[in-house]
Amino acid sequence: MRLDHKEIESRMHAFIETCRSSGIKITPQRTEIFREAASTDEHPDAETIHRRILKRMPHVSLDTVYRTLHRLEKEGLIQRLHGYSERARFDANTERHLHFVCTKCDRIKDFDCKELHRFQVPDEVLSWGEVCSCHLEVRGVCSECLGRDAPKRACG
Repeated sequence: MRLDHKEIESRMHAFIETCRSSGIKITPQRTEIFREAASTDEHPDAETIHRRILKRMPHVSLDTVYRTLHRLEKEGLIQRLHGYSERARFDANTERHLHFVCTKCDRIKDFDCKELHRFQVPDEVLSWGEVCSCHLEVRGVCSECLGRDAPKRACG
């Protein structure tokens, strides 16, 4: 689902500011790749982003999309998600939030849970090294898939 104009513009502003402060050239290709990821809450994969921007920029290669997404992730503008499919998905929502991943169709939905934000990494884990991030997600079967698979038990 496409996001509202205000949210997209806020993300685009963060993109421009981050690129400027990091010395990253703001190219039309990078801008369109980020705009495509930042305009939706669908958590698209690189191939989906590539297919969508080809309509506007027919000469952008899939390799350019992958390299750009990797750089955007490194700069903290997007995060890489791994669902049940083999393809990484990308999320331009950098606000603190969680994900519900459907184990049947691989749909990813954002949600928030204040209680889970209070999660503390155990001291044992902290003793293993420096923790840079922590990702919690809920896995299950979405209501659409449950409707299709009603006679069967969805989660085994």
